[in-house]
Amino acid sequence: MMNNKLMLKYTVALLGFILLGQTSQAQWTGPKVKPTEKKEIKYGPLTDKNRKDANMEAFRNYGLGQFIHWGLYAIPGNEWEGVSARKGAAASEWIRSWSGPNAPKNWIETYDNLYKQFNPKDFDAKRWAKQAKDMGAKYMIFTTKHHDGFALWPTKTTDYNITKTPFKKDVVKAVVDAYTAEGIDVYLYFSVLEWNNPDYFYKAPKTEAEKAKYNKFLQYTRAQLLELLANYPQIKGFWFDGTWDQAWVQSYDFTYNLEKELRAKHPGLIIGSRFRNDEFGKRHFDSNGNLLGDYEQGWERKLPKDYSWLDGNDWDAVMTIPPNGWGYMKDWSGLYTKTTDDLLDMLMQSVSMNGNFVLNFGPDGLGNMHPGEDKLAKELGDWMKVNHEAVYGVRHTDLPLSKLGYYTQKDSTTVYLTVFNRPVNNIARIAVAKNAKLVPVSAQILGDAKALEVKHADIGLDLDKQTYYDVYIPENYKSNRAFVIKMKMGNPKSQSEKLMDAKM
Repeated sequence: MMNNKLMLKYTVALLGFILLGQTSQAQWTGPKVKPTEKKEIKYGPLTDKNRKDANMEAFRNYGLGQFIHWGLYAIPGNEWEGVSARKGAAASEWIRSWSGPNAPKNWIETYDNLYKQFNPKDFDAKRWAKQAKDMGAKYMIFTTKHHDGFALWPTKTTDYNITKTPFKKDVVKAVVDAYTAEGIDVYLYFSVLEWNNPDYFYKAPKTEAEKAKYNKFLQYTRAQLLELLANYPQIKGFWFDGTWDQAWVQSYDFTYNLEKELRAKHPGLIIGSRFRNDEFGKRHFDSNGNLLGDYEQGWERKLPKDYSWLDGNDWDAVMTIPPNGWGYMKDWSGLYTKTTDDLLDMLMQSVSMNGNFVLNFGPDGLGNMHPGEDKLAKELGDWMKVNHEAVYGVRHTDLPLSKLGYYTQKDSTTVYLTVFNRPVNNIARIAVAKNAKLVPVSAQILGDAKALEVKHADIGLDLDKQTYYDVYIPENYKSNRAFVIKMKMGNPKSQSEKLMDAKM
């Protein structure tokens, strides 16, 4: 129990942390500005850009993934005793930070004791994994521990873990085993930040006593990560969070060596760009603009507008269904929740730029997905069953952007156009460079074996560097969602006529 003075001090510190966190977490929304001066950096990247090993090649081919946020925050579901925390907490999984006039009395103490109620009787990791498989997910990210510090595995580092709940069973093992059995690669989410840990520091420790205390926290974090690698050797990588506070930022020597150790223990391990920073405090990218990790981890509820913004880096986008709710939210009313069509558009935009799209799910306190999540998973899966070859193992194509939808490419002779905006005349016009060696020569709609008519359309616009090929969509073809035109590319059969221009 905190007295009023301590509670006030805690609240001020927490508000400061939230404001600082929101500022320092702000992700890029445009092309990164490259440094004009090269610095000598000791704590830069530990792996080469665009690794060529099997694990990274698999990462590039995933296309669609699933994120699951689950923990004690699933019990309140972003509200408590009929009062919504929407106006007092940044998101459902942040509900422990709820403060203000509508926050429950002694809320932090109440939250920190929710583990005594955690008994998800409906939890079935095999059911989750089957749903993810049917949806078309090729990898998943699971929260082992969020900012509240509660561990969903039987860690030996703290008593604040799953074994002290009525449920007792190792949730992380159940998830890793079930998804691996379905052929879905597993990545573990891990928050460095722990709100309830007395050894955690937001600001960099200054005194020797503070440094000794924070070093205890660093060693605790190291032990947890090594424990996760030892317990679940099937995992492919870590997805880190809560690494923005100055105490962690100033621990660049420790984090550099810890990353080395993790990679040595688990060859092929994939780590995103938000784990650590260089000695100048630069996160995600070092002071010379080089990626600190194996892929860009900054596309959180964001998508790049242009392929050039990515500068050739591997990346994924993680996306919520409500505007900003990762953990379970009982009540979706009054919020715009993304539709299947929204998600398909984001998926195809991502894969068209060599990225993966990862959709978040927040199960409830019993272990059930939200009914809205079940519906979206089913509809996405139905679409993926027909159109998956335009999603898995595809790459960006250098064809000019199309107003009709997004291009993806399997190899030099197979190109897909996912049509979101069906033309009223049922002619999908494909622009290619006039000097292109490969142009559309045949086409079909995925799920329909019938060949489509393809014609060269020489528009003859002056100074136009492009020529056009029309793919005719049958008028009687019906689809209430985006559909995919698969095109085979071959040598052009005709050349543009060279006629003398009239003089002006």
